Amino acid sequence: MQIKLDRTSKTPVYLQIKNQIRGMIYNGILTPGTQLPPERKLAQSLGINRSTVLTAYRELKADGLVDSHVGRGTVVLPVLSQVSEKYDSMEIPAFHQFFSLAAERTNDPLLNDLLRMANQQNTISFSAGISSLDTDPVECLEGIEKELREQPDHYALKHVPTGGLPSLRESITQLMRERGTGVKPEEIMVLSGSQQGIFLTAQAFLDLGDVVIVEEPSFFSALHVFQAAGARIIGVPVDEDGMKVDVLEQLLRRHHPKLIYTMPTYQNPSGVSMSLERRRRLLELAYREKILILEDDPYGELRYEGPRLPTLFELDSYGYVIYLSTFSKILFPGIRIGWMAAHQQIIHQMIMLKQINDLHANSISQWIVDRFLRKGGYHEHIQRLCKDYGEKRDLMAESLMAHPVEGLEWTKPLGGFYFWCRLPDNLPHMSLLVNAQENGVSYVPGTAFYTGGRGGSFIRLNFTYPSKEKIPLGVKRLTQAIEATARRAPIRFEGEFEEMLPIV
Repeated sequence: MQIKLDRTSKTPVYLQIKNQIRGMIYNGILTPGTQLPPERKLAQSLGINRSTVLTAYRELKADGLVDSHVGRGTVVLPVLSQVSEKYDSMEIPAFHQFFSLAAERTNDPLLNDLLRMANQQNTISFSAGISSLDTDPVECLEGIEKELREQPDHYALKHVPTGGLPSLRESITQLMRERGTGVKPEEIMVLSGSQQGIFLTAQAFLDLGDVVIVEEPSFFSALHVFQAAGARIIGVPVDEDGMKVDVLEQLLRRHHPKLIYTMPTYQNPSGVSMSLERRRRLLELAYREKILILEDDPYGELRYEGPRLPTLFELDSYGYVIYLSTFSKILFPGIRIGWMAAHQQIIHQMIMLKQINDLHANSISQWIVDRFLRKGGYHEHIQRLCKDYGEKRDLMAESLMAHPVEGLEWTKPLGGFYFWCRLPDNLPHMSLLVNAQENGVSYVPGTAFYTGGRGGSFIRLNFTYPSKEKIPLGVKRLTQAIEATARRAPIRFEGEFEEMLPIV
């Protein structure tokens, strides 16, 4: 064991000895069981007093690094085993005590249960909000490996600007111009899925306690984001023409919200679209009250009948609308590429936030989407999707009519992914969820789309994901579960109530 002393140092000699021995123990030079030189011998070799060495050894012993034994001298201890022996009765930490308030606000055990139910074998899933496996445009991937290898500097495998691959931003700009929007590339930011745009918007604009106006019902992931941000969420009812802007006007005066979140076209979960008159009125209210609008438009391309309505972003003349859309519902759900369009100042701030969030969206995914758009197959693919999904929508409507249930109400959507169904009155919705699972079919209960545990009278059914062969069978299983649940439900009479004893 070699120790070097610096006689000119201001560090006391005993600490120099202690620190060097401690370093040798931590570095494995002095292994457990190694005997240190006797105090007198080490003192002589270093030309110092024995008491100095003794002080250093005492410090090491106090730190649990060595121990002294009569007849054996000072011996190095196994440091890690000392820790494990000292705390051998410790239990796994109670991790929930460490989570932040924001993390706690994201907890939703219902969604975890739904995921488990939907992924069980032999279950027909009407709960998945994803595209059909049969319509994935796998042909657009042909030749990708060769092109990647031949790229100069393999740029699709490298970092790209946080705002997105420049060529993809140009392609998205062209796509939006075809829809009648005069947007510029610098007003576009590529996202890791449009849901990230909701998260970044919440980070950019919401402080604890701020009010957010949402449609009621509304996209459950957006509700989770706003809840995690500590926002106060106020719902505006939706009817067949979308958000009821007359109710909204009253709420704006009362609550002075920071943000309005809306999905005006083929809304998730209701499937309805906001009328053109209400879209214009919504913008007028936003201008008057100086409130930003977050427009989420993942389903706008999936129109099966009826006229196309302009987006709020198209109608907006003053930069009050932040627009979100995605390719995940059109191409592959796992590709996770969406985009935001907004005023350049907003995009600049969002890029700063995204930089610390994930640097940039996946480079290869961005390149694949850009390649697909530039090769000219996008519009043909949309036509194929609308044809296939329109047929599935009609098939689900026919199946619901073929298995009528008294009190079950629904409207055939003009586009999008979902049927929004109202259940018979007084049907215990949690019992139905269990019965449906036992019957081999899954859906999303309406409580996921409301705050405060409401929405138990509704369910959402996806018709794009299951095959055409499974839709009629799934609907039959579902209606059987509804009828079985209704038979087991307690009879309620108008005005009847139960005496509830307190829990003490």
